Amino acid sequence: MKIYRRIGTWVMIGLLLLASLGVAAITKYNAIQQQNTDWKQNLIQQNRGLEKTMSEQQMTDSVHEQLKEQYAINQHRIENDIAPAENTLWGFMNRTVDLTSLITLFTVIVGATSVAGEFSWGTVKLLLIRSVTRTKILLSKYLSTLLFALSLLAILFLFSFLLGSAFFGIGDWGSPYLTYENGQVAEKSMVVHVISLFGLECVNLLLMVTFAFMISTVFRSSSLAIGLSIFLMFTGSTAVGVLAGLDQEWGKYLLFANTDLTQYVDGQPMFQGMSLSFSITVLTVYFLLFNTISWLLFNKRDVAG
Repeated sequence: MKIYRRIGTWVMIGLLLLASLGVAAITKYNAIQQQNTDWKQNLIQQNRGLEKTMSEQQMTDSVHEQLKEQYAINQHRIENDIAPAENTLWGFMNRTVDLTSLITLFTVIVGATSVAGEFSWGTVKLLLIRSVTRTKILLSKYLSTLLFALSLLAILFLFSFLLGSAFFGIGDWGSPYLTYENGQVAEKSMVVHVISLFGLECVNLLLMVTFAFMISTVFRSSSLAIGLSIFLMFTGSTAVGVLAGLDQEWGKYLLFANTDLTQYVDGQPMFQGMSLSFSITVLTVYFLLFNTISWLLFNKRDVAG
């Protein structure tokens, strides 16, 4: 059984690296296609379109604020000769942050089978006859799953940096990250920005590991645990998006409205009244709830028969 797990792990790593390579190839192709274009002229035309849209069309305050923010950032680039970073090392690494959804999927699969798989394969009794407590067994499985997720995230970050350096070079190392705060455009460190995006994904992975682990302890069937975990992961995000579109304020208390903390770095929160501290508080409550359910069920479950 261990050899199959190792093969599965290497397959997941291979798919992650292959996806990163695909993103690099697409980004490089876009860079080649746009190398002879005047980025300043493009931003000037974009701002003209934004001015027309904001003056002629009716829109919500949040949408108007987003357009205003984009206009201000474009204008700051034009006036200070700061080219967009989309087709550079940093632009590529910003895109690879989206590949953490693959890591989340792989982690959910591993986490969902961690405990349920022992019941499906009938090996749970071999674990419980050892001179260790159930709490230690559960904790070791939880930590190994979390380590797996963080290892994949570290591999993605390092491989993306090396791949991006090879494809795009490091000539734009000092390129600033532009953000809109308190009605003004501010320049921040792009290195710190990219690292913060990957760092925030650690929080997302922690919650998804805990969530999948809880599902694994609830159900004895590994296939059911995997299917239900993946179903809830995808439908949960979709459901939250629908609730946000319908302005249902209570949706901000749901798990999947808070797992993506990058919404506080790039973009707007899904619901009004949400903040980074609010999401961390909500996630902490879910974290404690999931772990409590996992511990209680695993320690009280009868494995006879």
